[in-house]
Amino acid sequence: MNRVYLLLGSNLANPLRQISSALEKVASITKSYIVSTSFVYETPPYGPENQPNFFNVAVALDTCLDPQSLLSSTQCIEIEQGRIRQEPRWGARTLDIDMMLFGNITLKTPQLTIPHYDLHNRAFMMIPLLEIAPSICLPNGQRLSVILGTLDHEIINNIRKSHCI
Repeated sequence: MNRVYLLLGSNLANPLRQISSALEKVASITKSYIVSTSFVYETPPYGPENQPNFFNVAVALDTCLDPQSLLSSTQCIEIEQGRIRQEPRWGARTLDIDMMLFGNITLKTPQLTIPHYDLHNRAFMMIPLLEIAPSICLPNGQRLSVILGTLDHEIINNIRKSHCI
């Protein structure tokens, strides 16, 4: 069993409902179960700024699946919820599920990079992740809390509705 950390994000078609629905679907992924979820965070868009703010939730998931099988499951959830992959990259979307960390695995394939290729530059990923795993490190031993201290994260708002949206 591996502990995996996902980030769910949405900024279209009632984002809080999108995330709530996605959490239910993630909870039903075979050979996997949700251990914890962060509060909801509202963040400005990353990339093109002419789009609505995002809502993000980090999820700790224990799974017996391999990284590629889990990726296939999360991409199916994105598609079920209307995700359309298009250019420009980082545009508005109904749902985005990013695999931030998968145990201590380091992996780089055309489909998947673990740890997430830009996790170390994205406060909007690290803040909810550190909420549910405060002492977490990258596979190379770097503490995310130390990395976060070097980034601007004042514009990220914790919605703090509840753990269950």
